[in-house]
Amino acid sequence: MDYPIKGFLETSFSDWPGKMASVLFLPSCNFRCRYCHNHELVLRPEKYPNFPWEVILAGLQKRKGWVDGVCLTGGEPTLHPWLPRLIRELRAAGDLTINGEPLSIKLDTNGSNPEALEELIDEGLVDYVAMDLKAPLQADRYSAITGISLGVEEMARIQSSIQILLCGKVDYEFRTTLAPALLGEEEIYALARRVRGTPRYNLQNLNPRDTLDGSLRESAPFEPGALRRMQKKVDEIIKDEVKVKAKVKVKAKAKDEVKRIEVFS
Repeated sequence: MDYPIKGFLETSFSDWPGKMASVLFLPSCNFRCRYCHNHELVLRPEKYPNFPWEVILAGLQKRKGWVDGVCLTGGEPTLHPWLPRLIRELRAAGDLTINGEPLSIKLDTNGSNPEALEELIDEGLVDYVAMDLKAPLQADRYSAITGISLGVEEMARIQSSIQILLCGKVDYEFRTTLAPALLGEEEIYALARRVRGTPRYNLQNLNPRDTLDGSLRESAPFEPGALRRMQKKVDEIIKDEVKVKAKVKVKAKAKDEVKRIEVFS
């Protein structure tokens, strides 16, 4: 069956860390992020024709052995109830990889649909998930950046998606777009502390070209040096939890050894 896929990028080095991927752009989103530069796909997806499914499969077959997988992005892919079926069809097409193994799948998501995320992970339909953290996890801050009104229930759903990923059932990353006019440096570090233990929390600089909020088009992104400094501190924060867990395990093991000595002495 044909799906309303609005864009097909045959090769990309930037959408999946360390891999060459093809990218499928799915329409519509439940957020209206002020720095979004895919807003035509979000607000007016009907402007774009659907890519025929057979054209996509043919393009993937032509690049068999070159691309490592497919990235599903948007928009917000988890809005679509047909997403699991689309992934199953991609993974069932054994002629898309040299060894006949299922095609690897990466999902980009804003984390607003934890039920769909958990279903995809539990069924083994995704190999990598990138979840955007828009702002500190308070409703007013999230609303200010996503452009919609979010309450306690919506924030709880985002928190649930964070916890699903932190369980580590699938490889994943968190990421945040840095717009100096919208997000403070200390807020970034607070977010990093919230996701301590994650293997990756990547900071993305603002791309001011054609943002949904026209006022941001004149905004200057962070200087490269400042971005590197913030990324270094974020990396240190998220790794602190790993060190703490390791120390706890060592202490627990030492206590067990002491107890054994006491029992046998």
